Amino acid sequence: MTTAGPVTPHEQRPGGRLPGLVPALVRLLIAVGTAAVLALWWRHTGSVTGAGDWITGAGQITGLLAGYACAVLLLLMARVPLLDHAIGTDRLARWHAMGGRYTVCLASAHVLLIVWGYALTSGTDVVSQATTLILDYPDLLKGAAGFLLLLATGWLSARAVRRRVSYETWHHLHLATYLAVFLAFWHQLSDGADFVSDPPARFAWYGLYGAVAAALAWYRFVVPVRQALRHRLRVAEVRPEAPGVVSVYVTGRRLEALRARPGQFFRWRFLTHGMWWAANPYSLSAPAHPTHLRITVKAAGAHSAAAARLAPGTRVLAEGPYGAFTARRRRDRNVLLLAGGVGITPLRALFETLPGEVTLIYRARRPEDLALRGELDAVAAARHATVHYAVDEPGGPALPMTARSLRRLVPDIAEREVYLCGPPGMTHAAHQALRGAGVPRRRVHHESFAL
Repeated sequence: MTTAGPVTPHEQRPGGRLPGLVPALVRLLIAVGTAAVLALWWRHTGSVTGAGDWITGAGQITGLLAGYACAVLLLLMARVPLLDHAIGTDRLARWHAMGGRYTVCLASAHVLLIVWGYALTSGTDVVSQATTLILDYPDLLKGAAGFLLLLATGWLSARAVRRRVSYETWHHLHLATYLAVFLAFWHQLSDGADFVSDPPARFAWYGLYGAVAAALAWYRFVVPVRQALRHRLRVAEVRPEAPGVVSVYVTGRRLEALRARPGQFFRWRFLTHGMWWAANPYSLSAPAHPTHLRITVKAAGAHSAAAARLAPGTRVLAEGPYGAFTARRRRDRNVLLLAGGVGITPLRALFETLPGEVTLIYRARRPEDLALRGELDAVAAARHATVHYAVDEPGGPALPMTARSLRRLVPDIAEREVYLCGPPGMTHAAHQALRGAGVPRRRVHHESFAL
């Protein structure tokens, strides 16, 4: 089964302005929305006198901002193609994670400030005031439940906790965010002074959340189901590539309609025992072919290890393609691909299709861990490209991840575009070495896929 694919005209052109314009435009729109939320509070605030009013006002502001941030966070991860392909899934995930921390802080400040401000105004203690708010105010019990769920998902997403749970467990527990936002939404409209007496503001809030809900329903549910019915994907073959690494070939109908680019990934759900309930992100390890797709998977968890036991004929659901780790990011013809371990998978597809002068550096722990080496050598010979291998094990070809060693292998590295993919430790060292070698930050394209 061949894995070769032509370089399409779209991929032959260096990236235009759209990939850089969309992130700036999205940030601008988020800032404009934030200003509108603050203007809403200002319009409904006649005067502020006394400590109680000041603290209550601060609680109202943080509550409005937290409600707006929840809508933004959900939209960032709605898998809208324009955002995903222009900004990148991993970048959106970083924005989402950073925004999530701000949202939890804003929601916590809102709760504390409102209870404190109301207690000062009414002359009661904070415990009594909190009890009164939860039990007597409409939908505030729902809001309290939503706040606790938001705290729980925030704690679960903390880096120290996230490292201790599997991707599948984290992903499913993280879905509680939807319920938290749903519960808090009704409290905002029932108790928010800025919405109770202002029908246009209430209508705008309904519109904001309605648009986000529609995007989520369409791109995360309707489109994947429609795609599954159209393409009828099935496992065709599972082929060992290296210790603990296999390639899975998937066939289907009209696969060219997916318009998958080298460097992109899908979220794969294999409809077999023990795997149907999880959709994990795996990159295409070869250019998409009209009759089949290929991913290369390393056994790093229960789901990825089970990929080696997939039987031909297994039905597959694939959501995507996702990611901006493609030729559209390239501005110049000379490129360095820097891979570590199974991070070779998206770079293997790019190595075959990127035009111009391309050099590949591929690092692994042991020589036998250099997956797809035969293919890489064949691609290098066919396109007159250069490939360097390096291993950490003593006795093998070594390559310290330093600026000096990179300049020795690629003397013109400072003038090249760099595509980087690998485990976190390797990519961190590579970023430092590339900066030391004079590569501008804007020329380093990195997608971690640690979603």
